[in-house]
Amino acid sequence: MKLLDFEKPIVDLNDKIDDLKRLSEEGGVDLSNEIAKIKKKADSLKKEIYKDLTPSQVIQIARHSLRPDTLQLIKYICDDFVELHGDRAFRDDPSIIGGLATIKGNRVMVIGHQKGHDTKENIYRNFGMPHPEGYRKALRLMKLAEKFKLPIITFIDTPGAYPGIQAEERGQAEAIARNLKEMSALNVPIITFVIGEGGSGGALGIGVANKVYMLEYAIYSVISPEGCASILFRDAKKASIAAENLKITATDIVGLGVADGVIKEPLGGAHNDVDFTANSIKEVILTELGKYKKIKADKIMKERYQKFRSFSEFETDSLD
Repeated sequence: MKLLDFEKPIVDLNDKIDDLKRLSEEGGVDLSNEIAKIKKKADSLKKEIYKDLTPSQVIQIARHSLRPDTLQLIKYICDDFVELHGDRAFRDDPSIIGGLATIKGNRVMVIGHQKGHDTKENIYRNFGMPHPEGYRKALRLMKLAEKFKLPIITFIDTPGAYPGIQAEERGQAEAIARNLKEMSALNVPIITFVIGEGGSGGALGIGVANKVYMLEYAIYSVISPEGCASILFRDAKKASIAAENLKITATDIVGLGVADGVIKEPLGGAHNDVDFTANSIKEVILTELGKYKKIKADKIMKERYQKFRSFSEFETDSLD
């Protein structure tokens, strides 16, 4: 498993445990007490490290190559899933996936960004950076959900929308802007989960929701810390300083009122126990679906509209 730099002290202790186990097996010596003491120390150290992570360390977890992606979570959360492809205009974009699903008897439409776990898959998925046809596919599926009165579940995990020339030529900005407009007016509930990176408009393109939840070590930001540091300090190496000021962690985002809640992850991150993470998300989904069954369509739409209108408060000086 890929280890993060701040986890090295834990790794060193685990290496000592492995050495003692090997010595015990080869020499026939009982070292169980020593092993137990070091294991206890390693567990305590891990708790201490993860209790007070910096924003830069949280970013490392959010970007972990083994972090559960949309398709993995669908497998754990949904009883069935039928993927739907294409935007009916240009092509299918594999960096956004979506389709019909059932979650404990509830029919829903699930849409999410899709990254890869190795180089080959990341190239195929464009590292989770959608082209405009990806957002148009997402909107097509949302409209289909509205037609059949299906709640919409979205999973956000993208460094941002793809900024390439071809994407711009095909109307990247227009595609995202249209999604923002159309999502605000859908008359079915939309529940969004930020499961990894929530990068700017690329995230918001499927994130205009009634409820927004974030996994504990997910991030949500208008720009990456590296991009921010390059602009403000002319030095991407100062990303850690930018990260501190961008307020990108789940706790920060909930505090700002942009997200509605934080979903606890297993110690060490979601990749350490995907089943636990998926069940935690599933519980939230079922709770929210139960609530929205009792709310009329026009109120669902108004709630979402007002949620986003209330993010900023403006004061004007009197002309008197």
